[in-house]
Amino acid sequence: MTEEKKAEQDKNSEEKKPEPKDNLVETRHSMVIGDKELNYTVTTGTIVMKEESPDREKEAEGEKPKAAFFFVAYTLDGIADRTRRPLTFSFNGGPGSSSVWLHLGLLGPRRVNMGDAGDLLPPPYQLVDNEFSLLDVTDLVFVDPVSTGYSRPVEGQKAKEFHGFKKDIESVGDFIRLYTTRYRRWTSPKFLIGESYGTTRAAGLSGYLQERHGMYLNGIMLVSSVLDFSTLIFANGNDLPFSLFLPTYAATAHYHGKVRTQKTLITFLREVEQFAAGEYTQALAKGATLPRRQRALVIEKLARYTGLSPAYIESTDLRIVIFRFCKELLRAQQRTVGRLDSRFKGIDRDAAGEHFESDPSMDAINGPYTACLYDYVRNELNYESDLPYEILNDKVWPWSYSDHENRFVNVAETLRHAMSINQHLKVFVANGYYDLATPYFATQYTFNRLGLDESLRGNLTMTYYQAGHMMYVHMPSLEQLKADLAAFIASATP
Repeated sequence: MTEEKKAEQDKNSEEKKPEPKDNLVETRHSMVIGDKELNYTVTTGTIVMKEESPDREKEAEGEKPKAAFFFVAYTLDGIADRTRRPLTFSFNGGPGSSSVWLHLGLLGPRRVNMGDAGDLLPPPYQLVDNEFSLLDVTDLVFVDPVSTGYSRPVEGQKAKEFHGFKKDIESVGDFIRLYTTRYRRWTSPKFLIGESYGTTRAAGLSGYLQERHGMYLNGIMLVSSVLDFSTLIFANGNDLPFSLFLPTYAATAHYHGKVRTQKTLITFLREVEQFAAGEYTQALAKGATLPRRQRALVIEKLARYTGLSPAYIESTDLRIVIFRFCKELLRAQQRTVGRLDSRFKGIDRDAAGEHFESDPSMDAINGPYTACLYDYVRNELNYESDLPYEILNDKVWPWSYSDHENRFVNVAETLRHAMSINQHLKVFVANGYYDLATPYFATQYTFNRLGLDESLRGNLTMTYYQAGHMMYVHMPSLEQLKADLAAFIASATP
């Protein structure tokens, strides 16, 4: 067969393939928040994202399907004027995480009932009405990036094309534009909420949506934030995380009764923060030139604040890596503490190792959220798919950071620039005191160095909760977070 005939045969074969189509289901529901009954519509399914041909000579080909984006959208019924009704796009992080955590843990009208640290419920798990849902103040769209949830590239497209910092922001941003256009919401107040790497994505989107699509947001809500990766990555030559993680180590030791103090958590942490930003940072900077007497004093304070032994701290050269801390703190009890939420405890086979087998806080929430998502989508939202719903997909790795080669990822400047252009853009930042994935002191460090003009600093709101990365699994924190988010949306809505 000649090359010409083969090419023609391939072209004919492509022409016969049915074009991917949207697959959407609508259902109607009701619930009570406070003393008010809410009737709402849920749209569940996939929208096919298309890409324009970059070749002007091939304009006849039109738009090329690239991926089917899965989403769940909640809109309140009976709203006469949508221009006054806020719209919030929500996603989690990973990279490789679906939107299930914010969806069924914090924002949506249904939430997972799983218990909390020290009082977890056994399987099977159930959903309950979420009396702390944000649906009473904003419509909600939960977005699963490609290769998470039920989102997939269409046939002929490679998933790895979406597995990177830049392409992820572009594809999610293009979905947001398409949804906003198709559902006629351009003149609604618009918000983003992201968690963990989703905060990295949200900060990137603040620039992309403005610059590419001319979409100006009213507010961005960052839950367990990471904008500057230099604050989190333990690497030779980068001492910054050791200082920034210390207050969360101290909070964890305080929670588990490993420090001798009568001080409340907050008072204790103010003392630790002062030491971490001052004496401890200076000691690390001095390195081998640190005098012995001063070194001994620093070790004594680190032991007092972290609950670890002076001998152990000496063996780390004053530098306590997160996974070692999680293993060491409760080693005498043969227990580990969680990374996402250090209130949780786990059991390893080997009590002598350096790192835990798995994160006990992740283990605690993974099963309940997975089971409830599968049941909810099919039985209540009437969306059927035999594909696996990718809760956390490690197949997105290696994640491409090619735009940040030989330097740490940092989207703080993108956010600063977006806030400087759109001077009405407000930012809300939620922090958990027991979060060892994105420690609150690291977030403070990033925002203190954001470089915002003084006139814009009032656009930032920082809140704190006595729980971890997913602070909403702790009921008092969930209740407070709902109140704080609702107040923020009200403040950012004309």
